[in-house]
Amino acid sequence: MVTNDQRRRQLAREKYERQQQRRAEARQKSRRRAAVIGAAVAVVVATLVGLVVGGVFDKDKKDEAADPAANPSAAPTPQQSPSPAMAIDDKAKYTFGLKTSAGDITFEMDAAKTPQTVNSFKSLADKNYFDNTKCHRLVTSGIFVLQCGDPQGTGSGGPGYNIPDENLDALGKANEQGQVIYPAGTVAMANTGQPGSGGSQFFLVYKDSPLAPTYTPFGKIDAAGLKAVEEVAKGGTADGGQDGPPKTPVTIEKGTVTKN
Repeated sequence: MVTNDQRRRQLAREKYERQQQRRAEARQKSRRRAAVIGAAVAVVVATLVGLVVGGVFDKDKKDEAADPAANPSAAPTPQQSPSPAMAIDDKAKYTFGLKTSAGDITFEMDAAKTPQTVNSFKSLADKNYFDNTKCHRLVTSGIFVLQCGDPQGTGSGGPGYNIPDENLDALGKANEQGQVIYPAGTVAMANTGQPGSGGSQFFLVYKDSPLAPTYTPFGKIDAAGLKAVEEVAKGGTADGGQDGPPKTPVTIEKGTVTKN
């Protein structure tokens, strides 16, 4: 026979066991909630990291892609070296001949209008600077250019010195948008967007392009060369975008500058 005292102890024990079970269940639920919340936070963090790495929050990258005319060259200033001494006839005309994988491209340069530019290109070509280099950039919307002259093939290379802007009024007065038309066939210096920041990179205009008159125009492509560039442009960019490496690779096999 169970006494009253034994009965009370049994009831107290059962009550204690029920409390412990409820506490254990509460702790288990709390751990499950924490795990779910932690997983959700991890997903959000991973998504945000992916967006940042992918450039969604990179305003500068987005703006540049939206406006391909904003910066025909994003090349930083390379390690500095002395600019070449003047060694050309500044009253003569010179021809820049490019033997490329896409065909020969030739254009005439007038030293009377762009003496510093012509002198620099003559000096670089005489040192085989342009040989076996790639035309690294094709733009197919807004402006229409093939950009070359970077020995690294990345858009960040240069000769280690800068040359002054020249002949900037050659294409007429800027319109209300601050632009002039660089006609198809024009060859002009690329730069970083800052005055006097040209190096060795240049762009070949294959279709009339509106740009600010801040890029030294220094040559005119011959008919055969313009046709070769147009064929490259028809292939578009490697990734199908409006600004990037050309799908049809263009390598300058040999670059020479000769006096006419």
